[in-house]
Amino acid sequence: MGWWSIRRQADGEQKRIDDDHWNVFLEVQQAHSEWERAYLMFDEAKGQDQIDYAIYILEAAERKYQIHLKHAKSLGLNRAQL
Repeated sequence: MGWWSIRRQADGEQKRIDDDHWNVFLEVQQAHSEWERAYLMFDEAKGQDQIDYAIYILEAAERKYQIHLKHAKSLGLNRAQL
């Protein structure tokens, strides 16, 4: 095994890590967008049924956003990288 194969393995591993970080970034952005849409839905809700549904969707979106942020933090990503 030569130095070039070790280098290629290291490059492949770094690419996989970068891809994972990029996917987490996209998940966080998508969850944030869903949270914003849920907030707008709540803001525009009329009637008790719509309000109840909007609250349910908003709470679910907030939780999903929190989960994705926690995952990003566990990978060592910070706000500047997101």
